Amino acid sequence: MESIDVFCHMMPPGYAQACMKEVPNKSHMFKRALKIRSMADMGCRDSVLAGFPGYKQIVNIVSPPVEAFAGPDKSPELAAMGNDELCKIVTERPQYYCGWIAQIPFNNVPASVDEIKRCAKLGAKGVQIYTHMNGEAIDQEKFWPIYEICSELDLPILIHPVGGQMIPEYPTETRSKYELWFTIGWPYQTTIAISRLVFSGIFVDFPNLKLITHHVGAMIPMLEGRIENGLRQYGSRTAPELRDELTRTRVPEGEFLEHFRKFYADTASFGSASAIRCGLDFFGEDHIVFATDMPFDPEQGPGYISRTLSAIDSLNLSEKTREKILHGNARRIFGI
Repeated sequence: MESIDVFCHMMPPGYAQACMKEVPNKSHMFKRALKIRSMADMGCRDSVLAGFPGYKQIVNIVSPPVEAFAGPDKSPELAAMGNDELCKIVTERPQYYCGWIAQIPFNNVPASVDEIKRCAKLGAKGVQIYTHMNGEAIDQEKFWPIYEICSELDLPILIHPVGGQMIPEYPTETRSKYELWFTIGWPYQTTIAISRLVFSGIFVDFPNLKLITHHVGAMIPMLEGRIENGLRQYGSRTAPELRDELTRTRVPEGEFLEHFRKFYADTASFGSASAIRCGLDFFGEDHIVFATDMPFDPEQGPGYISRTLSAIDSLNLSEKTREKILHGNARRIFGI
């Protein structure tokens, strides 16, 4: 069966070396990715992909986001360098790839808009952003030009979580313990970013914008009842003197849940069939796209691909729904 993996990662080796040379004190941010052979070794990656007939990828550059280690004066140059190398790798291997996702220098909005336009001409299928921009909320209107150009060019935006042990769970602590920043923190971050975008009116201003959330929409599908019923009393939990500041939204009352359903979600659940089912029930079969998070599996390549395919098979979906999830929706959304 044909399948298109829309949210999987790569570290272009030339880009990684350039970044580590530019900011040697941040080299540790790249070394973890480079230790995964199929992340940067194209020969190794080719051999993994060859083991899955009918499977292709729309690949993006793995974190860290360029704005995390380069200032707004340098991030545009490095982002472009990575995009050019990614484009070259994908173009040379049409048997394994049907597209690539551009990274942008999110800490430089005008340069981001220019890079999006440039990458669109190079054939990029979408743009990747993160759940925050060096700690700043991504629903601020200063970032609106990025969403506007993606809407105009019909380029989907993929949202990936970001952060590490420096963000504690409790305000009296200085570090996150037990790697909860990853297992619990990233889904929480994604949920918050999605919600903030909804309430900020992203779909009011850009009703046709395609936003793809990683990891099956994080906590949103499971919280459907809480969102729907809780928001029937929206604003009642906030002190009257703070209500305008903290709860003002341009989304019409009663339409909150409808706006949440405008997002797309991927199947990157590390093989959890129940998570995929929950996402499918919430977002609907037209808003679920196949993704694996390859190559972060313990096997460093094939594991999440095989487990995600098996999880989808176990759901006993109709052939029509299965085809939509595995490749049909991706072809429609990314224009393949």
